[in-house]
Amino acid sequence: MRRLRAPYRSLRLRLLAGVLAWVLLSVAVAGWGIQQLFRQHILAQLQSELTIHLDQLTAALQIGEDGRIALSPLPSDPRFSHPFSGLYWQISAPTQHDKPAQMLRSRSLWDSYLPDAPAELQPGRDLRTTASGPGDAHLQVRMREIEPAEGPFDTLVLSVAADRALWAEPISRFDRMLGMALGVLVLGMLVAAWMQVSYGLRPLVRLRGRLADVREGRADRIVGAFPTEIRPLVEDFNQVLQRNEQSLERARQQAGNLAHALKTPLAVMSNAAAAADPALPQLVVEQVDTAHRQVDYHLARARAAAAVRVTGLRSPILPLLQGLVRVMQRVHAERGLRYELDGVDADLAFRGEAQDFQEMLGNVLDNAGKWASHRVWVRASRRDGELEIRVEDDGPGLSPERAETVFERGKRADERTPGSGLGLGIVRDLADLYGGWARIEKGALGGACVVITLPAA
Repeated sequence: MRRLRAPYRSLRLRLLAGVLAWVLLSVAVAGWGIQQLFRQHILAQLQSELTIHLDQLTAALQIGEDGRIALSPLPSDPRFSHPFSGLYWQISAPTQHDKPAQMLRSRSLWDSYLPDAPAELQPGRDLRTTASGPGDAHLQVRMREIEPAEGPFDTLVLSVAADRALWAEPISRFDRMLGMALGVLVLGMLVAAWMQVSYGLRPLVRLRGRLADVREGRADRIVGAFPTEIRPLVEDFNQVLQRNEQSLERARQQAGNLAHALKTPLAVMSNAAAAADPALPQLVVEQVDTAHRQVDYHLARARAAAAVRVTGLRSPILPLLQGLVRVMQRVHAERGLRYELDGVDADLAFRGEAQDFQEMLGNVLDNAGKWASHRVWVRASRRDGELEIRVEDDGPGLSPERAETVFERGKRADERTPGSGLGLGIVRDLADLYGGWARIEKGALGGACVVITLPAA
């Protein structure tokens, strides 16, 4: 698998990269939006100013008795008096096809003219347009056509224009100020993000130190106060440590139990061999069989303990029970016992190893066959995510006190019945390892009923 580059292995850098990308995108969009709003505001203010000047021209317009056009008073804005100041006005008579017979212009136009009125200009409605002005300047022009009540002119065109520099320079200055302000904002947000990420990741640094204490043996658990988001991880890890400790302790105990269980058969055979006991061959067979059972018992526990940690195990129980019933019918063929499977659906499955299921049910079915008179009844069902297997016989049954005793390793319900006393002890131990349980209660056939609960797949 391809190894990740170093920057992508750093959670801090990944968080900061995400914050940086989001901050830059947000600030860029916000800056663009603010810039557009300011530009629209400046242009709207410019148009409003041109409208005011146009209204002043309209109000000040006078036509003398001799038909000459005059303004009284002149527009008050001093920029109209400075040549090429960028603010201009003009009054013309567009009905003359050659140069207008009369034309009034602001001093700021000097020897230049504003453009003639376009065809779409209508009386009573102002027209906004653009044109080239003095020095090829880009102008915003506002025109108005009026019809004087007296005088020789049918219509007059009043024009007010402003150079692009009048609004471009404030917008450019605002853009520079906005860029610097947003740059400072980005730096401030990045510093805040760095501090926030560093503060937010500090519990992980503390967790790393606690893990180092566990690894070096200075502590057996992760201790300390951690945030709500990290606390489940700490608790789960502590549970893993506890389970490992329990598994280690269980392995030590099993090793000790196995050693103790094998010590007795070895001691018996050693003593018999030293004493030259003539029954030594038979004694060896019996003690080897006992040792073999002990080894099988502890191997079954070890296998079940390992299987519990494996996910995805699924063992259908119907074919397993059918195979065990066939075996038990042959084992107890001389007694004519009848094993019956009832209500075991084909979709029922055990979440574990099939060998462990056979180990448990084989012991239970064999034990039921030893005590049954004529019949052994086997049922299985699923309830609340668990399998419940019930094995009943029509034997004499057990009292509640004796029912618990038979689950103890080495204990038997009747010492006269052959066996080592390990069978039902194995059943409960394996069921317990899988998170289940085994118990004995009064059965419907009059005898004992062994009930085993196991996790269902």
